[in-house]
Amino acid sequence: MRLFVSEGAPGTLPVLAAAGRAQGRVELLISTVGPEECVVPFLTWPKVPVLQLDSGNYLFSTSAICRYFFLLSGWEQDDLTNQWLEWEATELQPALSAALYYLVVQGKKGEDVLGPVRRALTHIDHSLSRRSCPFLAGETESLADIVLWGALYPLLQDPVYLPEELGALNSWFQTLSSQEPCQRAAETVLKQQGVLALRPYLQKQPQPSSFEGRAVSNEPEEEELAALSEEEIALAVAAWEKGLGSLPPLQPQQSPLLPVAGERNVLITSALPYVNNVPHLGNIIGCVLSADVFARYSRLRQWNTLYLCGTDEYGTATETKAMEEGLTPQEICDKYHAIHADIYRWFNISFDIFGRTTTPQQTKITQDIFQRLLARGFVLQDTVEQLRCERCARFLADRFVEGVCPFCGFEEARGDQCDKCGKLINATELKKPQCKICRSCPVVKSSRHLFLDLPKLEKRLEEWLEKTLPGSDWTPNARFIIRSWLRDGLKPRCITRDLKWGTPVPLEGFEDKVFYVWFDATIGYVSITANYTDQWERWWKNPEQVDLYQFMAKDNVPFHGLVFPCSVLGAEDNYTLVKNLIATEYLNYEDGKFSKSRGVGVFGDMAQDTGIPADIWRFYLLYIRPEGQDSAFSWTDMLLKNNSELLNNLGNFINRAGMFVSKFFGGFVPEMVLTSDDRRLLAHITLELQHYHQLLEKVRIRDALRSILTISRHGNQYIQVNEPWKRIKGSEADRQRAGTVTGLAVNIAALLSVMLQPYMPTVSTTIQAQLQLPPPTCSILPTNFLCILPAGHQIGTVSPLFQKLENDQIESLRQRFSGGQAKAGPKPAAAGTMTTAGPEQIQVLMDEVTKQGNIVRELKAQKADKNQVAAEVAKLLDLKKQLALAEGKPLETPKGKKKK
Repeated sequence: MRLFVSEGAPGTLPVLAAAGRAQGRVELLISTVGPEECVVPFLTWPKVPVLQLDSGNYLFSTSAICRYFFLLSGWEQDDLTNQWLEWEATELQPALSAALYYLVVQGKKGEDVLGPVRRALTHIDHSLSRRSCPFLAGETESLADIVLWGALYPLLQDPVYLPEELGALNSWFQTLSSQEPCQRAAETVLKQQGVLALRPYLQKQPQPSSFEGRAVSNEPEEEELAALSEEEIALAVAAWEKGLGSLPPLQPQQSPLLPVAGERNVLITSALPYVNNVPHLGNIIGCVLSADVFARYSRLRQWNTLYLCGTDEYGTATETKAMEEGLTPQEICDKYHAIHADIYRWFNISFDIFGRTTTPQQTKITQDIFQRLLARGFVLQDTVEQLRCERCARFLADRFVEGVCPFCGFEEARGDQCDKCGKLINATELKKPQCKICRSCPVVKSSRHLFLDLPKLEKRLEEWLEKTLPGSDWTPNARFIIRSWLRDGLKPRCITRDLKWGTPVPLEGFEDKVFYVWFDATIGYVSITANYTDQWERWWKNPEQVDLYQFMAKDNVPFHGLVFPCSVLGAEDNYTLVKNLIATEYLNYEDGKFSKSRGVGVFGDMAQDTGIPADIWRFYLLYIRPEGQDSAFSWTDMLLKNNSELLNNLGNFINRAGMFVSKFFGGFVPEMVLTSDDRRLLAHITLELQHYHQLLEKVRIRDALRSILTISRHGNQYIQVNEPWKRIKGSEADRQRAGTVTGLAVNIAALLSVMLQPYMPTVSTTIQAQLQLPPPTCSILPTNFLCILPAGHQIGTVSPLFQKLENDQIESLRQRFSGGQAKAGPKPAAAGTMTTAGPEQIQVLMDEVTKQGNIVRELKAQKADKNQVAAEVAKLLDLKKQLALAEGKPLETPKGKKKK
């Protein structure tokens, strides 16, 4: 074999390190070539590193070459490593390329360089910390470690760019950097020059758009536009010209919704919320809102979709809440089920079914699964030492015991699991246990209980996971959690409790017990469907034809990815199992956690009283969706995102496009004669639309939202460059150009209205009503950008979509939801006390101020209409105000002009 490398090529680093591992196992000739040399005969551009195999075949992907060397050294492939490699290619490399370009080519330093990669570095650090392993995929070095180390080494070898607070990342990086193969690779590639050795390579790369540029830049991505091929442009134009005729026929809505053979059948669940709790914003984004976006998207694709949820109503928590409020458990369930339903209705969650677990169907199906497990030998009996509160005269459910974790020492561990280290706990193992109801110390009592024999089911679970995980869209955190459970070995888990409020146990000697909610709550999805249709088995016993997507926060992963699969695999009744398990991290509130008791944070029933529309809440929660790591709700950030992304970007573009049709063309879409620039824009928007599809198909909800905002920014820039308000006053050619720009812009607005539907359904409907979209186009999202508003189409009345959020309004809400920590005082007149925004947000506003200032100067230089100048000046002053708030500066008192 022959390995071709080039000095100063970043991909050479991990390849040489991986080759060092395989030393002695294969005869390898390493050849250094120039960066312009074409090594692979069938490629028309230079590409290194390249591995020429003895068979004559070539490998020219860095990760593929590294994988080959690892396989030679006896390494076995695993799913976790593949996840890291995908993340490295799609998330790390774009950020890292920008950082290296800024550092080496542009000479930037500090946060300008670290900013683009900080989030990625934090993700690696958190992953290493959470798993308590020295390497990315476990206790030993893997392919993922070498590929990521090789990518990061040129930057992180300078301690300035290796944040001290990321301790796990530091340890991992130093461990790998000290290994001999890695040291030799670094010396070969960087030649004692450090990162400057990459300059010849980086200088040949296109300048990266501002990182986060897809989300925050107001400038079009010129590099990407220039890179479009003539074929891509021609295909985009051909699709555009076909218009409505290329839309597939709208599928009739059936009732009840049932799977159809030969079609894509998508079953979506949101984790069932406890009925006795009012959900806060973190609960809403983690389960129902994320699932709702995917359900709405699925319907736009005309997939046969059923989306269900409901309240989890059994257990001690319900009994306790009933005692507190002087009601029966059933009355508590009825009361809070209605509260939950009202909250989700206000947030516009599009359940096909919102049910509950206190039904005869729940009893029937749970008992059937149990009987099948019992008959097959997967149920054990044993005596359990339980905690009983003598003062409350009851056995305590695990979640009603708190104490010190026996593993990590966390002082607020629950009786079933520690939220800090994630380990499962038996309540009797807690140190210093307390009853959460009365705070007395419980005593240990014995009771006979039933157990699910998880060790006996472990092999079946492993086989199912090996078949399911490759190619699926389980989130990385879900994979980590399930693998860590399996690594520690499964143990029998108790499935019964000494309660009255629950599903009865159908076994002699256990008549006074009920099933533990963690055993039967996930069966609630099945029973809720059974209450919707007597043909429920077509969804839940049809794994060959149904794709099951389950949405939840990460603490629910063990029950959906392990307990329920083990239960139904043991029942041997052909149940549909989860194909794509989508778990979020946690959403925090400002600098802490949500707390109903302390009045900290916004809960679902409170959001309605803020005066902020539901779609604005939806947008912001989805914009900050905690996907790779925990995120935090911030009032300041919500104001910034509303005023910049919605008001100034999206709303501004859609309103301008519609107003130009109304003002200049009498409300009718004008004729469009496309120029080469217009055709290029069609292709770019088509590619961004296809990127949106790719992201949502992989359930990358937050990133797909950025695609919408990117298209809107391109639309704004297109209008700004072509100035239809000027051209409409010019020659015949100018007026025709104004018509083309206006027609194309209003069609982009129409496309955005459909893309927005999963995220902001009310705003989407409003835009579609204003533009009078033909009915089929509101319900189908094509994969190409089509002309759906042809010349002559009449639009309706156009009006603004969004309202500005004011600082005093937001500051009042911040104080209102800060709980006991908030101190009453006079309403602040300025934002000096507000939390300052992050550097990226401040940079966004600085860019917008600069851009708006240029617009004002151009208008004044051209002696434009005074009203138009005044409107643009007002926008500039507003942006300056937002920037001052973001920087924590006091607002200047406006100075009026002196009267003459």
